[in-house]
Amino acid sequence: MVVSGVTTTAAIKLIGAGGSGAAAWLVWRGMPEQVIRRKLMGLFRTGNLYYTIIGYKGRELRSYPIIKRVTMYFDRTEAAFILPVGMPPVTITDNEWLFRQVFGPGAELSCSEDAKTFVMQVYSTSVAPFEYDCEQIDQCIGKLHLPIYVGRSRSGDVAYDMVEHPHLLIAGETGSGKSVAVRSVLSTLLRSVPELELYCADMKRSEFHLFRGIAQEVVMDAVGLHAIVLKLRREMKNRGDLLDRHEVAHVNDLPEWDRPSYIILAVDEVALLKKEKSIMEGIEEISTIGRALGVFLILSMQRPDADVLDGKLKNNLTVRMAFRHADEINSRITIDGGEAATIKQSEKGRMIFKFDGCRYVQGPHLDLKEAYEMLAPYRRTEAVMHQEQTATTEPPEQEVEYVEVGLL
Repeated sequence: MVVSGVTTTAAIKLIGAGGSGAAAWLVWRGMPEQVIRRKLMGLFRTGNLYYTIIGYKGRELRSYPIIKRVTMYFDRTEAAFILPVGMPPVTITDNEWLFRQVFGPGAELSCSEDAKTFVMQVYSTSVAPFEYDCEQIDQCIGKLHLPIYVGRSRSGDVAYDMVEHPHLLIAGETGSGKSVAVRSVLSTLLRSVPELELYCADMKRSEFHLFRGIAQEVVMDAVGLHAIVLKLRREMKNRGDLLDRHEVAHVNDLPEWDRPSYIILAVDEVALLKKEKSIMEGIEEISTIGRALGVFLILSMQRPDADVLDGKLKNNLTVRMAFRHADEINSRITIDGGEAATIKQSEKGRMIFKFDGCRYVQGPHLDLKEAYEMLAPYRRTEAVMHQEQTATTEPPEQEVEYVEVGLL
């Protein structure tokens, strides 16, 4: 009986220890860090995110990314994982949408310089709408040659240098914030780059009146835009000759005394020009060779058109802002993904910013009246504007042939 009692007591203790261990295991398994790890591993398997290794006797082995750490913060969760050697980073970046499907719209990915370490950040809060602030934006853009201030993501302010990442596409439905974004981007450029040459084409005759007297030209129809495109093509040829003479590859490499100003051609509702073959050819030429010559494009449209954003032009528009889109098809035309169709109508100024992957960014709100007041110091006087208009509209003087009259 004593032996039996001891055995029973030991069994009870063993069961208790086992129950405590199981409970501890369940608690450990339910910890947020472990939940994130399991969801990540499930994502790698479901999305076929692995590298194939040929093993013994030709057997294929799957090598998945290794999760190095999961860290919890008050406003976000971070998870770092390392790719197996030989696995291209594009395997992850091309499937960034999968991370948002699993972890929600607050998931953002970034890749380190070693091309194998990724950090996923999952934010629990969104960015609230905010007003355009000159001082704050000036601090953000710093010494960028051609600064594009995008807005704020969950990780902070977002800006980039158009000289390094040329040409910009801005697309979105009416009321989504597209027009305000164009206004903000151009206003920042005009304030930050004193020698900037801006040319505006407003196909809807509703957006670019703000820049009259500041831009070199503001036109409202295809005829006026055609003249600008011809002018810029001649200018690009001259700049190409200039680079050849100095034997350099970029206008930034020219000596300061012979360095031309940056040029930006901004076209609103470019989709209306798809039947204007000569104009579109000129725009494509700028998108192809403009970067080295200091000539850049900012194109905007309400409804993306696959016939316009096709081939070289779309490939050369390396940076894109996609505000709310009507459906997934339109979103895919703009950013090759359906995320822009998920933006709510109430989320004005919210965009999918495509730049080394896609992420949510909130653009600043810049009221039209405030923009007029802010740009007032940069506006030329009426007398100067009239003189420029006269110089560009009056036909050139015709040569007169003089015939000498004499006696035979």
